[in-house]
Amino acid sequence: MIARLKGLVDQVGPDWAVIDVGGVGYLVFGSARTLARLPRPGEAVALHVETHVREDHIHLYGFLDALERDWFRLLLTVQGVGGKVALSVLSALAPEELARAIAAGDRTSLTRAQGVGAKLAARLATELKDKAAGFPSSAPGSGEAPLAASGPAGEAVSALLHLGYRRLEAEDAIRRAQASAGANAAASALVRAGLRTLDRERAP
Repeated sequence: MIARLKGLVDQVGPDWAVIDVGGVGYLVFGSARTLARLPRPGEAVALHVETHVREDHIHLYGFLDALERDWFRLLLTVQGVGGKVALSVLSALAPEELARAIAAGDRTSLTRAQGVGAKLAARLATELKDKAAGFPSSAPGSGEAPLAASGPAGEAVSALLHLGYRRLEAEDAIRRAQASAGANAAASALVRAGLRTLDRERAP
């Protein structure tokens, strides 16, 4: 099984790239996000690879980030999701956006992916809700500011967890509350703002 490729970019297509490794060209399928970030042809690249072996083919799926590969694997656990649809989801939503959509049950965001209709979006939101709860949403250096474990933000997140909300959706709600109420807002104000956000997102 191929788990990693390190070589030169040879060609890039709409949903694939050819990576030259020692004179052998490997056809690798990728999300629009990964393909857009590849270096120019002739330049070096290293990809995390997921290998799928079937009776009639061997497909390689490549990712610049291990996090995107891990979300790809998680998406494939949902019935009706194959490699093409999983890549479509990751093309439409970055890992952190996908994590927020699943935590909030945001089916509309999920249907932004080509090939994902209302029924499949509902299945993704339902089946991945618990699996994604403790799953990393963003890679180090992704640019999203982490929440402090202590202080008003930490207390607010803890309060939402005690109310039964999952960590991902609690942290996202408090992060949004901080953005609107300010970094110096009290925990009680953050909890109230966070609950308003969560109520709006859960409304039918």
